[in-house]
Amino acid sequence: MTSIIGELITLMLMAFALGMDAFSIGLGMGMYELRLKQIFYIGLTVGIFHVIMPLFGMIAGRFLSDQFGTFAGYVGGALLILLGLQMFISSFKKDEKPLMAPVGIGLLLFAVSVSLDSFSVGLTLGIYRAKTAATLICFGMAAAILTWCGLLIGRKVQGLLGSYSEALGGSILFAFGIKLLLPM
Repeated sequence: MTSIIGELITLMLMAFALGMDAFSIGLGMGMYELRLKQIFYIGLTVGIFHVIMPLFGMIAGRFLSDQFGTFAGYVGGALLILLGLQMFISSFKKDEKPLMAPVGIGLLLFAVSVSLDSFSVGLTLGIYRAKTAATLICFGMAAAILTWCGLLIGRKVQGLLGSYSEALGGSILFAFGIKLLLPM
């Protein structure tokens, strides 16, 4: 029972870390004049893509795990470290404004762009044989909720927390990558 709770807490922390990217971009996007209905659809779309992308990653990760065993585990840890570093570094770049409005094809491109990192994490979790349903529920819910929060706060605050939230998410993923590479 304790291992299940530990795995669930780990998944929720990873989901939070991945969702911070959508949160920080949502802060900037919240400066657009968006209606609450648009905010709802944006968060829902991002949540759906945070289910689809890690699912594909987990399928690929399980295949790699079956084929390459322990080596695939090291690759998974390295991927988390690289992804965490990339998120941390990009959090301090000043190009916070989205290039297009979050409607139609712009919304799909936004959802895909903030969900790409969840493919890599899904790949790692597939290698380590994480529970698929729990992972996808955590990732989808966290991404949708954090996107909604980012958009709503962005409307009010106009982007004060953006880079720090993405830096926090990157730091969490980096720490999990280190944990996977170091034997305990």
